[in-house]
Amino acid sequence: MLRTTRLRAAGTVIAAAALVALTACAGTAEPAGSPEPATGSETGLPTLVDGQLTIATGQPAYSPWVENDDPESGEGFEAAVAYAVAEELGFPAEDVVWTRTTFDSVIAPGPKDFDFNIQQFSINPDRAEVVDFSSPYYVTSQAVVSLAGNDGAEATTIAELREVRIGVAAGTTTIGVVDELIDPTVDVAIFNSNEDTVQALIAGQIDVLVTDLPTAFYNAYGQLDDGVLVGQIDSAEGGDEFALLLEKDSPLTDAVTAAVDTLRENGTLDELAATWIADNGGAAVLQ
Repeated sequence: MLRTTRLRAAGTVIAAAALVALTACAGTAEPAGSPEPATGSETGLPTLVDGQLTIATGQPAYSPWVENDDPESGEGFEAAVAYAVAEELGFPAEDVVWTRTTFDSVIAPGPKDFDFNIQQFSINPDRAEVVDFSSPYYVTSQAVVSLAGNDGAEATTIAELREVRIGVAAGTTTIGVVDELIDPTVDVAIFNSNEDTVQALIAGQIDVLVTDLPTAFYNAYGQLDDGVLVGQIDSAEGGDEFALLLEKDSPLTDAVTAAVDTLRENGTLDELAATWIADNGGAAVLQ
């Protein structure tokens, strides 16, 4: 309960600010005679299954992106974003079907068994040659997590991390950030998933792990005993733009991008981030 409280508390200030902004707009009424929203079968969008929107995420999916590995609940930032995009496209919740995928299989070329996938995919030029991306729904920096007493746990600069054992998840842009910005003298250990990286940290195989900042908050304060959020890597250099991933040349890419753009412009994405993602202000910037 203590770790959950610490994780949630970090988001209170930003959530309150978002609520004030939303309240200011709450009095706007629907124009008389507004049409009823389309149902999934009426959108005319060429989805994988007619009248149904198939959304994919990871197996398992972790907080704060999906709570309790249950995307159908709509709880967690990415689960909530997915349902908001579905609604914007004209698909009510009952017309949304979830499927699960591994990270590596999705960024490989080839046909996909979903309409879009939401799984912290960073927009990347190499990936964009074989898959489509929507516009970004979230921008984050990378951050470093350790255990109290480990080498690197008290680092205040990037230089202090160069000689420690670093772990990252396979298939992520984190690998490039670590290589370019930390430039470690010890080979970086690459694991199948963030969860495997956490277990390697617990087992003493690595001294620190590097992942996106929201996941780092969860790792440090929601998963680990004596976890330490060492700090974030300067977002001006190491920031990632997370986007929805679609099959290359998908006929849905423009519509999905337009939906994400609308949610950004009307403040929905900020509201959902304030609700589900810890405030980044608690993480020192490593120079």
